[in-house]
Amino acid sequence: MDRLIYTAMTGAKHVFMQQAGTANNLANASTVGFKAQEHRFRAVPVLGEGMPTRAFVVDASVSDVFSEGPVMFTGRNLDVSVQGRGWLAVQMPDGSEAYTRAGSLDVDVTGVLQTKSGYPVVGDGGPITIPPDNNIEIGPDGTISVVPSFGTPNNANAIGRLKLVNPPEADLVRGTEGLFRLRSGQPAEVDATVRVASGTLEGSNVNVTDAMVNLISLSRQFEMQIKMLQTADTNAQRADQLLSLNS
Repeated sequence: MDRLIYTAMTGAKHVFMQQAGTANNLANASTVGFKAQEHRFRAVPVLGEGMPTRAFVVDASVSDVFSEGPVMFTGRNLDVSVQGRGWLAVQMPDGSEAYTRAGSLDVDVTGVLQTKSGYPVVGDGGPITIPPDNNIEIGPDGTISVVPSFGTPNNANAIGRLKLVNPPEADLVRGTEGLFRLRSGQPAEVDATVRVASGTLEGSNVNVTDAMVNLISLSRQFEMQIKMLQTADTNAQRADQLLSLNS
């Protein structure tokens, strides 16, 4: 069997994986705080007798793109976007911490401040509980203040502060639910320099135009690899016919 089939097969397989990753990025182009992923591959020359004229494609890595997304004004008191580098800390069901830049927060029926996905936001002493019948204000340093809806107006009381962290991006790994964690499994230290802006949200950092162009290019590359497989099959059939005529 012509070895071209194997080299074309690895090319088609990995182009298909890149297509899947790009399609996932496009699907999350409107997801708040989403960070795109890049599939990186490398070519490994096929060594053996003769000249090394062919190469297999092998997996290299799937890297996260940590560039900042566009900031959108919403005017909602429970929306926050991290300014510059940094993350909001949330509590996972097993008690561990994870990190997100999706700052569209909400208050559940028990008064716990949480993300839209239902993960409690971590404060100075754990999850933050918001008293009922209060308006909420979030300061640039993450301080949460409540103002009673009734009684003395402008009587703000600080009840907690968002845990804002800024670990090295190289130490972060993405979980299956899209949240990030420290590779060590330990909670990140508070970074007092991280700031948030209330009434705004950070959009996805996926560039839709670039992703579409990339997807079209990958589609052409996949077609080319399939064409090479078909050519190898045709060559094999012609070779069989010649051998049959000569025998």
